[in-house]
Amino acid sequence: MDRKEMEDQVIKSYQSDEKMMILVYAQWCINNDIDPVALYAKAYPDQLHNPALAEAMELTVTKEESEEIPAHTVLQILQLFGNDDLAFIVQSELDKQKREQK
Repeated sequence: MDRKEMEDQVIKSYQSDEKMMILVYAQWCINNDIDPVALYAKAYPDQLHNPALAEAMELTVTKEESEEIPAHTVLQILQLFGNDDLAFIVQSELDKQKREQK
């Protein structure tokens, strides 16, 4: 494998992992009765249409069909991919839910 092929493979792997991160985020939102697009818009108001998020939304299932996704997993994966703003908004939503439960 030459250098160009290796670079292409790394890029494809990153893109695949990024799509998985978006799907995990979207499914977590669905599982917690949160609109993934609206929450994303709070973090990134200048990116109201995200094709990757739209694609992930098509792959989500109902919360009854989904496995549980722990909040800490979503936060870690968002931060791993540099989505700190979205991780902050997710954490704010978690804090809001905790306050409402009291």
